[in-house]
Amino acid sequence: MDMRASIPDRGHAALRRGRFSLPGQVYHVTAATLQRRPWFSNFHVACEVVRAFHQPAVRADATLLAWVLMPDHCHWLLQTGETVPLERLVSRMKSASGVAANRMLARAGPLWEPAFHDRALRKEDDLPAVARYIVANPLRSGLVTRIGDYPFWNCVFL
Repeated sequence: MDMRASIPDRGHAALRRGRFSLPGQVYHVTAATLQRRPWFSNFHVACEVVRAFHQPAVRADATLLAWVLMPDHCHWLLQTGETVPLERLVSRMKSASGVAANRMLARAGPLWEPAFHDRALRKEDDLPAVARYIVANPLRSGLVTRIGDYPFWNCVFL
């Protein structure tokens, strides 16, 4: 007997129940690739994914304050706008980047895990410090010894 079938509301939707996105709120979002596959180790795939993140139609009126694309996940510092709530914004960014990556990889199917992690920042949080923490991921993981040597990050505070 599959015990999961008897447990209602599993998965990403259950995690988001009761949570809502506030317009103008800043969130640190982390999204991982399906089964943590390092799709973005391929330079050309990573370039296409980054282009997808920056499509105005994808972000709508949200602002991407900082981001880093790691081989198997990404971090975004996002400020929601008035029109698109966080869950839909992340879905749009994952969808557009998944389509772009799949085209480069000549594959089909999901690229990202369905869930994502988010943390709403408080007014007293130091946004530039959070952004520095996000973009320093390649340093902490040992991919590079200088952040300037890693090509897949950006930050509006620098």
